Amino acid sequence: MSDPFLPDAARRREPIFFMPTSVVALVAALIVFYAVLINLSGAGQDFLVRELGFSAGRLTVAIWPDRLDALLARVNADPGALAQAQIARDLLPVSGGALAWSLVTYALLHASWPHVILNAIWLVAFGPPIARRFGAARFFAFFAFTAAAGALAQWAARPMDFAPMIGASAADSGLMAAAARFVFQPGEPLGGPKPDQAAPGEGDDDAPPLRELIRQRRAVLFIAIWMATNFVFGAGAQALGASDAPVAWIAHTGGFVAGLLAFPLFDRRRRREAAV
Repeated sequence: MSDPFLPDAARRREPIFFMPTSVVALVAALIVFYAVLINLSGAGQDFLVRELGFSAGRLTVAIWPDRLDALLARVNADPGALAQAQIARDLLPVSGGALAWSLVTYALLHASWPHVILNAIWLVAFGPPIARRFGAARFFAFFAFTAAAGALAQWAARPMDFAPMIGASAADSGLMAAAARFVFQPGEPLGGPKPDQAAPGEGDDDAPPLRELIRQRRAVLFIAIWMATNFVFGAGAQALGASDAPVAWIAHTGGFVAGLLAFPLFDRRRRREAAV
């Protein structure tokens, strides 16, 4: 609380709501991309999703072209192979550049306003502490890294699925995992005050290694709840009638695991201390 007897210029100003510019820019990008997408013609929408969305099958065929021949050989006997071949017909061929950047750009596209708004909410919730700790450049790099990790996890699990995957959920999951690495520490947003300070939020300790994190009850509970929720609302969404489209819960898991493990590589605080 500011001292009412101090001049206005000397009082401490604590804004009610503050978000780093990098988080605001990323949320704005998600909204702008979707606004552009829905205002395109049907052909334009198909082109944008084809060029920027991620397709596991396209990556597989680019690496092992004979896998497409094997798929086409089954179309007369396997309805699933026929459906995938029909999707592949519209997605192939694709340039190597488009295939490479789609590992990240798929996270900028969304299927509906609820889809983009939900991902923006998660970004607003978990992005700020990561952006403040990493800095803007590493924050964007981390978002891209976890998005790519989610895409590769989806590819590893379903290598011949040609349906384009879009949405920032895998990258958001990576941000949630990164937050779990330090926000429960004393002096951090959810860790309570340090013994020698009155308020949380200004912690300067290095994040604990994973072997210590798994001994922290709140961090482990957070991770367990996330895993269970991701499975129920991801793997079981169609079965429960919560979604008409498949939810890429494997990609979410890939992004989360990548964020949990790769956090030290992007942590500006640790890198600064190591250089001293």
